[in-house]
Parts: sequence; C-alpha cells; structure tokens
Amino acid sequence: MDVALYTHLDMLGHRPGDWHYERPERLRAVLDALADDATLRLERREAPPIAQADLLLAHRSAYVQALIEAAPRTGLLKLDEDTYMSPGSLNAALRAAGGVVQAVRDVAAGEVERAFCAVRPPGHHAEPALPMGFCIFSNVAIAARAAQQAGLRKVAVVDFDVHHGNGTQAVVSGREDLFFASVQQWPMWPGSGHPSEPVPGNIRNAVVSPGASREAWRREFSGLMRHVDAFAPDLIVVSAGFDAHARDPVSDSSQNLEAEDFEWATRAILEVARAHGRGRVVSSLEGGYDLEALGQSALAHVRALSQG
Repeated sequence: MDVALYTHLDMLGHRPGDWHYERPERLRAVLDALADDATLRLERREAPPIAQADLLLAHRSAYVQALIEAAPRTGLLKLDEDTYMSPGSLNAALRAAGGVVQAVRDVAAGEVERAFCAVRPPGHHAEPALPMGFCIFSNVAIAARAAQQAGLRKVAVVDFDVHHGNGTQAVVSGREDLFFASVQQWPMWPGSGHPSEPVPGNIRNAVVSPGASREAWRREFSGLMRHVDAFAPDLIVVSAGFDAHARDPVSDSSQNLEAEDFEWATRAILEVARAHGRGRVVSSLEGGYDLEALGQSALAHVRALSQG
C-alpha cells in the first residue's frame, strides 16, 4: 500500500542551536532512512503552511499573533528553557502543523488512506497559549479537530512518545468525539499523564517505569488500544515519538524499546483502524534524538503503515 509522505525541506530552517537535541539532522535522518528502503512506496506530498484560522482550532488568537510578531529575523529567541525560535522557525512550525492538517484533509477526501508526516518542530507539548518542550504549535491536536471539520466525526489520537503529550491533552480534553490515549515513562518531564491524574472520560493515560521491560511497555500499550477500540474512531492520528528507544539520549536509555517495538505498536494501531475507520491513519513525527535509532524506528513505523 502507498503511504503519503508529507514533508518540506523548509523545516530544516528551524535551528534552535547546534547544541540542541531538536536539530535539523533529525529530519534528514528520517528522510534518508525512508529513501534508502527501495521496497517502500511513498507518495511524497508538500507540507503547506497552515492557515492562521486553523491554528485557532487549538491555540488562542493572542498566542498565535504574539509568536508571529516575535519571530526573530536574526539570532535566537528563547521561548522557554527548552524551546527556541531562529529566523526559519516560524515557517518551519507553520509547515509542520500545515502538513498534518493537509494529511487529515486528504484522508477525509479519500485521496489517501494513510500518511506519515515527517515534520519538525514537534507539537505535542504546545498548549493553547504556551510553547513548551521544543514545541511551538500543537500539530496533532489541530489536525484532529481539522479532521472532524472535514467529516471524520470520531478521531482518536494515540501518543507513544516517551514524554506525555500534555499539549494534546489540553486541547482534546472534554471535547466530544475526540479521544486521547498516551503511554509514557513515569516519572518523567513534564510531570503529567499519570493514570491517577483527574481527567475527563475521553482521556486515557498509561505509564511505564524507568528501566521497564519491552514486554511491560507492550502490555500497557495493548491496554490503551483496547480503549481506543471501544471508542471506535473514524480516524487515528498518531503522535509518533521514538525517544523511548533504548539508545535515545533524552530518555537516558531508561526505556528499552527497539525499532521492532514501534513496528509492533503500529500494527496494533492499524488493527483498530481497520476495524472502525477503513484503515485510516495519519502519523506525525514527535520526539527521537539518537539519529540512527530515530531513522530506523521511523522506517519500521512507516513499513508497518504500508502493510495492507
């Protein structure tokens, strides 16, 4: 099966600093790994800049306007301890969000069935009025709401990044016909996402401890997917973070996942998508900071997406 690949080289222009984990080489590593596999059939599509009106599906107008006005022409702008903007960052962030939104709209229109969005900066920590954790716009949350506008009534977001997608949760929380399922390490920054945290019924969080076995992670993920299955989504949008990989420097190798675990998780997502949503899945890159592990994990994920 062909998978549509949404990306744009303008996203290389987001340069938060040579020392920063979220560096342009991440996107290169993913695109190179996908290009090196001659068996993959990827339909490459341009990630367009998102319309400002679409940003308002997840963000407050004052926040969006402040970021646009503050975007630097030279040097770096520090948004928080981890999040920076360079002269190319605004365009990159607009295209990152725009790529995921275009993907869900193309899926809703029947042009494609599955998509992988190789985008940066990531988005799942960005809250309605707060940049956070390398993230500027809440790419996946915006896309989930855009998918509903495009006619896919019930949309589930599945997040397997090692960090909790607090920004996505903030946008999705309590919204009718949206569901958020996330597995993350606990304890771990940003300190949210524990199952004991009071949340509305459309939020389901699971955690694994530092150093947990791959089998323990798979058990938690399987439990999450049972809830997604019960929700019966028309579309699943994936926050595909690969920083739970055993070699990832941000998680300090405290998780033991390998590329095949992400492939397994993708197959589990597809099983639910086939049962309820005609196999419709849109995936968006989040974390993953060891370049080799990132490339191989993304490749395993997209290979699984390409299965019929």
